[in-house]
Amino acid sequence: MNSSNRTVSFAAPRGFGTTLKSDLKETFFPDDPFKQFENQKPLGKVKKGLQYLVPICEWLPKYTLKTFQYDVLAGITITSLAIPQGISYAKLGQLPPIVGLYSSFVPPIIYAIFGDSKYIAVGTVAACSLLIAEIIGEVASPKTEPALYLHLVFTATFVTGIMQTLLGVLRLGILVDFLSHSTITGFMGGTAVIICLQQLKGMLGLKNFTTKTDVVNVLRAVFEHRKEWRWESAVVGIIFLIFLQFTRWLRDRKPKLFWVSAMSPLVVVVSGCIFAYFAHAQDHGIPIVGDLKRGINPPSIQFLNFDRKYFPQIVKAGAITGMIALAEGIAIGRSFGIMRNENVDGNKEMIAYGLMNIVGSFTSCYLTTGPFSKTAVNYNAGAKTPMSNAVMAVFMALVLLFLAPLFSYTPLVALSAIIMSAMLGLIKYEEAIELFKVDKFDFVVCMAAFLGVAFISMDMGLGLSVVLGLVRALLYVARPGTCKLGRLPDSVLYRDIEQYPDAARNSGIIVLQIGSPIYFANGNYVRERVLRWVRDEQSHLETTGDELQHVVLELSGVVTIDMTGLETLKEINKTLRANDVKLGIINPRLKVMEKMITSHFIDKLGKENVYLSIEEAIENCKFSTSKPKKTTSESGDSSKGAEDASDDASQEV
Repeated sequence: MNSSNRTVSFAAPRGFGTTLKSDLKETFFPDDPFKQFENQKPLGKVKKGLQYLVPICEWLPKYTLKTFQYDVLAGITITSLAIPQGISYAKLGQLPPIVGLYSSFVPPIIYAIFGDSKYIAVGTVAACSLLIAEIIGEVASPKTEPALYLHLVFTATFVTGIMQTLLGVLRLGILVDFLSHSTITGFMGGTAVIICLQQLKGMLGLKNFTTKTDVVNVLRAVFEHRKEWRWESAVVGIIFLIFLQFTRWLRDRKPKLFWVSAMSPLVVVVSGCIFAYFAHAQDHGIPIVGDLKRGINPPSIQFLNFDRKYFPQIVKAGAITGMIALAEGIAIGRSFGIMRNENVDGNKEMIAYGLMNIVGSFTSCYLTTGPFSKTAVNYNAGAKTPMSNAVMAVFMALVLLFLAPLFSYTPLVALSAIIMSAMLGLIKYEEAIELFKVDKFDFVVCMAAFLGVAFISMDMGLGLSVVLGLVRALLYVARPGTCKLGRLPDSVLYRDIEQYPDAARNSGIIVLQIGSPIYFANGNYVRERVLRWVRDEQSHLETTGDELQHVVLELSGVVTIDMTGLETLKEINKTLRANDVKLGIINPRLKVMEKMITSHFIDKLGKENVYLSIEEAIENCKFSTSKPKKTTSESGDSSKGAEDASDDASQEV
């Protein structure tokens, strides 16, 4: 054996406590938040802890007047967007329009204190608004039981807040990762389609409409009530929509004019109010929002309803919309943070979203998160800190106290045009085409979400897409990547021979790489795949008159192994020995080595068959191959027991 093998570590396995501590740290604290507390005095640790839990304590002491000027400008800009979006999305969720304005007052203040992203602008979102209406509407009608419906929405928002806070405190952000990019793309696209179709009610001035959200029923309702179509409403709506789309086109052509697109929804609302007031729009089949009471958020904690009859739907609405809101908000926050090379802590964001939804449910607000459109405007307007959200809250309070009644003349067709314009930007067909080109299965996941949402229901479409994503993840787990390695010409590097066909093989030696953990879900596959490689190699060598004598497994990618995995390796070793082939392993990781030592696998394999590198393994295998083989009489006694135990195993290769 080469002397370099002596450097392989066969240290005694670590204790249970040490292993558990390491595993928990890697699972729940991969970002190592406790690092900042090292070498700190008790008072310093308290200060660091407060800054970590309440981010405003970190940036506020360094806040300057110049920074405040940027945040004020950004805050005013996003307020102009929050007013029409608040009213529009509240109507989409079958809620009183004033609730949409309330939701842009209290939650932004909470986020300014606890939020970790500098650029997130808090507000309501269309997808979650519609999803809440669909799920809660199954147990309470917003038309016949408006008070009960509103109270259940507040309760669902409270449940969302509790769930989001717990996920953040328990550092379970990994659960949000199951909503993949392809799932979100398909879900948002499908949601945008049905929301656009639903806005035909407002665009055409319809009075009667379906409560269902799938494409078929929505289109059926549009054409069944064609006698209610009003050309006046359609003309006004088309004019507003063309104007909004023009400002979006202008923003894309000249990014510096982003403020034109940001202000356009407010321009539509204001001009719509003026038009409706002077033209008496109601008399011409153009309905308006109606009464909006002056005043800031009234308390709603006393209205939370946990009746057993409604609780399942409340939890369903809170959980589904909460996960979507988290996935969207955290992804958007990180995306804009990356643009400035700034990190956003997902767990802090979960806690911030959770707290603002809990407090929001107590103050007549419904679910809020970090919508893309408002965040993009906040970023482009020059926001420097979360203070821009606090500025928005102040201006929204002024609107609620003094200007809210003025928006009561807002035509519903104006809100429909605003929603349709926003939703058209969410149908990202270019991303779907890219998914089809790059990864067909990702495309299938995306289309499952899109078609499921559009033609079945929002929760079913999302669920179907998540299930397909999990199936794919399980396939990756159950069918890990394995490959045969060869040496690149004029190099000491060993790479996959399928990727590099000119890689040289070593006669009588095969090096196989396993690229994932080995455990119960894939143990049988790993065994069968390794033995198949061996059979193929033996067939190849028979044509040259050589014999396979060594199989070496490169285990750098095997980060962990369980008892089934250990049994798999034992079975492979037993089968190979029955056919006079030796097994070697290269670079087992710490956790893998500890389990191999504890289970005595290393003793059965032999320490001399454990290597640090492929080069060392090849060198030792060639050295042992060059030795003369033992005669039958010399080896018969020592191998008899193994042969008796391996009669069946020898048939596998």
